[in-house]
Amino acid sequence: MRVAMIQMDMQLGKPEANFEKAEKLVRMAAELKPDVITLPETWNTGFFPRENLKEASDVDLEQTKKLFSRLAKEYRVNIIAGSVANCRDEKIYNTAAVFNRDGEVVMEYDKVHLFSPSGEHEYFEHGKNICNFELDGIPCSLVICYDIRFPEMIRSEMLAGSKVQFVVAQWPDTRLLHWDTLNRARAIESQSFLCCTNSVGTAGNTKCGGHSAVYGPMGECLVLGGEAEQILMADMEIGAVDGVRDSINVYRDRGCGHSSHHYCKFFSHLFFSSYMYLLVSLLTNS
Repeated sequence: MRVAMIQMDMQLGKPEANFEKAEKLVRMAAELKPDVITLPETWNTGFFPRENLKEASDVDLEQTKKLFSRLAKEYRVNIIAGSVANCRDEKIYNTAAVFNRDGEVVMEYDKVHLFSPSGEHEYFEHGKNICNFELDGIPCSLVICYDIRFPEMIRSEMLAGSKVQFVVAQWPDTRLLHWDTLNRARAIESQSFLCCTNSVGTAGNTKCGGHSAVYGPMGECLVLGGEAEQILMADMEIGAVDGVRDSINVYRDRGCGHSSHHYCKFFSHLFFSSYMYLLVSLLTNS
């Protein structure tokens, strides 16, 4: 699977200009003959214009579907259309959409974990479901930015069969160490490819850090972007996933030879013992 990642610089709160640029960049990426093209998080508005968010948002993904369905069909390419600020039933969601080579929408996903330090949860609604789908017969999954800090979500998608995890983000340059470490860790622990598309540019006081990357199932970095707008290419040999999972079978061994009931019971006892030790220590020292 060959992927073209669009590390895009967008304008805050200016969807018309951003849609125009996104189309131009997708057309450029399509000329490189990838199997999949990806965009970053909330590229239609930037992350995120508080004053005119509703007015700047897409409505029921109408504009997003119209553009990317046409482009996917025209170039016969799969498109992970990043995510967009999306108004649905008078509520705003951070919504990703996936298109196959026929221009069909194969999956929509509303961001589950909203980034409370930025106040995202005060403007957007939480999603409720994980995101698994297939592209060219390859099982894939998708998360948005802050989701990557929740390994249980990634593991759930892997247990549903995923071999390629797409991450779309607006990750700041001040936490690039976390960006690299978390994505690499998710690749290693899930034994899958991680295709991580970040944005660049400035939104208010926040500078997005770029460094879009693809990691292999052993955590190896296949490609790493810089801090400017660019299109990055990488080839993912999907067969490598089965090889890694066969050689280090964490999915088989994760129960440590116990039934899931005993596995959960063991960690419940461990947590309770640790909690009681901490409580006694606090009472003793108070």
